[in-house]
Amino acid sequence: MIADAANAHTFLAAFGFIYHHAGFLAHKALEQLELSGAALAIGAAVALPVGIALGHLHRGSGIAIGASILGRALPIIVLIAFFLTILGFGFVNNMVALAVLATGPMLTNAYDAVDGVERDVVEAARGMGMSRAQLLTSVELPLALPLVFTGVRVAAVTVVATAPIAATAGGGGLGDVIVNQASYRLQGVLGASICVMLLSAGVWVALLSLQRVVTPHGLATRVKHAGDERKELL
Repeated sequence: MIADAANAHTFLAAFGFIYHHAGFLAHKALEQLELSGAALAIGAAVALPVGIALGHLHRGSGIAIGASILGRALPIIVLIAFFLTILGFGFVNNMVALAVLATGPMLTNAYDAVDGVERDVVEAARGMGMSRAQLLTSVELPLALPLVFTGVRVAAVTVVATAPIAATAGGGGLGDVIVNQASYRLQGVLGASICVMLLSAGVWVALLSLQRVVTPHGLATRVKHAGDERKELL
């Protein structure tokens, strides 16, 4: 009973810490989003073109699967320590380490998304006289967007939730509070952890909303119908 009461008190104190230090935590959250956004952008710039190209060519499934396994298998703290010897202490080191972490799910999902577009739809588009480039940009990519976005969402949430570890190597963000219990006490550590959870959930919801806005509806049906009509005319 005493332990339960102490835990409840600590939990309530964490919300008190958030309330009384809202400006400070908001600043740290923005630092974390800046680091996470930069890492995600670098990871996407590498992973998405490679995954989309391999999926379009229907080759390199081993590369896509290997990237996913490697991204999950490498502990982020090991990546930070490795890049510390090359890039030094601070933002760039942590950004590159988190970018490596983000690459796996985005590359794998981009490959699976494009490779998994229905063959009937692809053949219908070819029957309409589309070139390979038109097929990729006008049919495969729009149909692949939901799964591609899923990979981006998974990578984004993984990076945002993992970024506090970067504080051990000068990455800043909410991790500065989480790793410093001596200064912020347990309620501060718990309060910052709650903020990380809320930040991760917010990123997930924001990307899900963006996906719904940009994803075309009924494209596969329209392309297939147009292809069938062309075959009938021929």
